[in-house]
Amino acid sequence: MNKKLWFTTILFIAVLIFAVILLSQEENKNQPTDQQNTQSQIILFYGDGCPHCVIVEEYIERNDIEEKISFEQKEVYYNKNNANDLTDKAKMCGLPTDNVGVPFLWDGSECFVGDQEIIEFFKQQSNEK
Repeated sequence: MNKKLWFTTILFIAVLIFAVILLSQEENKNQPTDQQNTQSQIILFYGDGCPHCVIVEEYIERNDIEEKISFEQKEVYYNKNNANDLTDKAKMCGLPTDNVGVPFLWDGSECFVGDQEIIEFFKQQSNEK
């Protein structure tokens, strides 16, 4: 009887370990990595009170860009985490990080700085002429 209990316990533990491993692998498949998130996500960095940012915002509103292109907006003057994220993106593009300006757009692989570059990016992405 003791051998039967021992065998059942070992079998139960083995099945439990297998189930945990299987579930954790399935979870990882469904969650994209940080690198995949970064590469597929467009982020527009702006500052409250920035006149060039206002030009971009007006263009976005006038042309319904948010309806055509999915992107995130992050304010950097009053949000240190967003400012750090902006610096990280500038580093990835090989830009100097000591004085990164806004508006600044990250498309997942490239950086665009200034209202005209960003507006041109949105025009191209939304197929405007």
